[in-house]
Amino acid sequence: MQLERLEGCWTALVTPFTEQGGLDLEGLRKNVTFQIEGGAKLVPTGTTGESPTVDWKEHNQIIEEVVQLAKGRSFVMAGTGSNSTQEALRGSRHAVEAGAESVLLVDCYYNGPSSLELRTEYYAVVAKELPQAFITPYVVPGRTGTQLEVEDLAILHRTYTNVRAVKEATGDLERMAKTRRLLGDGFDILSGDDDVTFAMMTREDIRAQGVVSVIANVVPGALAEMTAALNGGDMARGKGLAEALDPLFKIVTVKTVEEYEGFQVPCKFRNPSAIKTLMRGLGMPAGPCRPPLGRMTSTGVAVVREAIKTVYENNPEVLTPIQDFYKVDLEERIYRDEHWV
Repeated sequence: MQLERLEGCWTALVTPFTEQGGLDLEGLRKNVTFQIEGGAKLVPTGTTGESPTVDWKEHNQIIEEVVQLAKGRSFVMAGTGSNSTQEALRGSRHAVEAGAESVLLVDCYYNGPSSLELRTEYYAVVAKELPQAFITPYVVPGRTGTQLEVEDLAILHRTYTNVRAVKEATGDLERMAKTRRLLGDGFDILSGDDDVTFAMMTREDIRAQGVVSVIANVVPGALAEMTAALNGGDMARGKGLAEALDPLFKIVTVKTVEEYEGFQVPCKFRNPSAIKTLMRGLGMPAGPCRPPLGRMTSTGVAVVREAIKTVYENNPEVLTPIQDFYKVDLEERIYRDEHWV
């Protein structure tokens, strides 16, 4: 197997933890096998994998486990970004030596370098050091407070041919169209937001190749089929699957208003809170999030539960692989309150 293009469904894997907060490696292996059997490619140790609270020893261990299971069966794009170039370089070198075909580097958060500095002092350093690996910038200003501009991405791609894809999580479709215009058809654009994947893949001026998906943690087969259908020109099948999965796409982030001591407080449960809540409810290995992320409130859980009920009642076939692989009774898991406390 050889990775030629970064296309299709890449699952942003959750990192399962035990109730005591340690790595659940057995759960990780089970989830990865489920992903591979569903036809997805693998992205360990990204934001969904709680990279901010996974230390580098655990980080390396997770990547090694995923690569070992994927060998000859799927491809791995390891999240190795940092707000330190030297840390990112060390993590990327380890991932590539372990067998990952690509590394995903998030724009440097908090210290907020300019686009020029991101290009010259961060991405170029890793791309030059690891010419044998695909380098994928991850542009998500809502998390990082900075962003690699399209022009700097184009310069990077011209200088380092292994910079040949971007994970786009800006929500700016016009920026994505500019990316296609400046970087051409040989460059791969991956959606970083499940709910805009269909638009990105079907807009003629964007023509994205796929998605790094949070929701694929529970429906890898359906998302792999959706992206394959859209890449293959089967718009009817791709649209049908996108519509079936839409309730789940809408819960990657969950917003509620909570009442505390007479105050009404807006609350935003960001990824991976909702996906882990969903996986625990369905009986899949996930465990809690590591602090400062905590448990969702009952209001937030109700939003997640309503979404999975809608999908189960309207399109149960997309969830059947969960029941078959994890040996759970989906109806019982979804409708019994005790699984959602």
